[in-house]
Amino acid sequence: MRTIKISTSILALTLLIGSATLNGTPRNPVKKATTKAVAATTLEADPAASTINWTAKKVGGQHTGTVKLSKGSLQVNGKKLVGGTFVMDMTTITDVDITNEEFNKKLTGHLKSEDFFSVEKNPTSTFKITKAAPIASTKAGEPNYTITGDLTIKGITNPVTFPATVKVDGANAEALAKVEIDRIKYDIKFRSSMLGTAADKIIDDIFVMDIKLVAGKTKTAKL
Repeated sequence: MRTIKISTSILALTLLIGSATLNGTPRNPVKKATTKAVAATTLEADPAASTINWTAKKVGGQHTGTVKLSKGSLQVNGKKLVGGTFVMDMTTITDVDITNEEFNKKLTGHLKSEDFFSVEKNPTSTFKITKAAPIASTKAGEPNYTITGDLTIKGITNPVTFPATVKVDGANAEALAKVEIDRIKYDIKFRSSMLGTAADKIIDDIFVMDIKLVAGKTKTAKL
C-alpha cells in the first residue's frame, strides 16, 4: 500500500508541474533580447562649399544656371549614409550662359515668375531622403548609392530616385548627384509639348540639377 501511495504522489507532482508549464509559466523562462539604439551623426551642410547647377534644354539649345543652398544636413552611421535633407533658396536662381545683361535679367525674372518657379509664393524648394541604399561592387568614382526621397517644388511634393556618389569619413561627407526632374509634375508647364506648343518653341519637360552637397560634423542623434 505504501508503494501505491508514493507512486500516486509522484504522479500528482508531475501533473502539477506540467500544468504550470501549459498555463504559461515556463520552467526555464527565455530572456528577451535587448536592442541598443544606434547613434546617427548629423553633418550640417556647408552652403559656401555646396553647389547646385541646373540645365534646361529647348529646341536648338539650352540654358544653364545656379541655385544657392540655404541649409541642409546629411545623417551618417559610421561610413554609411542613412538620411538627410536640404533646402534650396529659389530667390537666388540665376542664368550663367547669357552674357547680355538685359537678356540675362529678363530670363532670370521669367524663371522666378508664375510661368516657372513662382518664387514670390514659394521662395524655397526642399528635398528629404527617405531611403539611401548602397550599391554593391561599385568602382571608384561611380555612383555607390541609390537615393530615394521627397522633392518639393512650388509646394508640390513628388518622390524622386537617382544614383549618387557619396563619401563619408565620419567627420565629413560629400554627396554628388545628377537629378532629372519632370517639371510637369510641379505644375511648370510653360512651352511644354503637352500643351500643343509650336515645335520650334518647345522647352523640354525634363530639366537636370547637378548637386554637390558638402557637410561636416556637428551633433549626434539616436535612430
